[in-house]
Amino acid sequence: SAGFAVYGAGEAGQTKLTLRGTSPLAMEERAAEIEAAFPGAQTTLHDTHAVIAVPDQEVEALIKWLEREAPETEIVGRGNRMEVFKEVGLPEKVAERFGLAGMRGTHAIGHTRMATESAVTTDGAHPYSTGKDQCLVHNGSLSNHNNLRRSLRREGLKFETENDTEVAAGYLTWRMREGLSLGDALKVSLDDLDGFYTFVVGTENGFGVLRDGIACKPAVMAETDQYVAFGSEYRVLANLPGIETARVWEPEPATVYFWER
Repeated sequence: SAGFAVYGAGEAGQTKLTLRGTSPLAMEERAAEIEAAFPGAQTTLHDTHAVIAVPDQEVEALIKWLEREAPETEIVGRGNRMEVFKEVGLPEKVAERFGLAGMRGTHAIGHTRMATESAVTTDGAHPYSTGKDQCLVHNGSLSNHNNLRRSLRREGLKFETENDTEVAAGYLTWRMREGLSLGDALKVSLDDLDGFYTFVVGTENGFGVLRDGIACKPAVMAETDQYVAFGSEYRVLANLPGIETARVWEPEPATVYFWER
């Protein structure tokens, strides 16, 4: 299971919904139906996914239309700038299917999942998004995600899978909805989330990194005047421009790192 989120160009007053269908043909047909029902919609097709941009005031109407007319079509991302793509397959093949090389943006987050507790499916692929322009990828396992899921559902959050990472994404969305910054939400998560984990969280303006207090999951970062990069292993950073003079370090346990453009 592999996926990525790209924070590209956004237009004021518009929201982009990334939809996932059962096949490229099904997604093409669904996009045509949406354009007929919502004449102001702008559609971009990417294999089994489509990015639908609509005026902000039409977002809730489109969501209700999808629930009524196309319940098999999943909303995997929502935001002014964020687009989310995920499928089953080798990461380079998934990237080719969706045309990642031709996309542009300020930052992006990618993930390859090693399934240990559930099947290899697209539903199990990261990133997970439960908030506007917000997504999360996760290396590790949460032991209290079932209790948290029940609690967050009572707070009005919806979950599409049984994956623990989706619960972590929902938890951060809830904390930020309650008024915390992303950095503070990550800090309090250290008390509320049981297990071992490394999180990378994307927002409209940047991204954050957090490892749990034990920090048994590998992580490495690189920073220059031009970019900040994260990976589970150094080899994914080795070919970046200027890496030989970059500051490279392993994130400390229970420490929040955050960058904004």
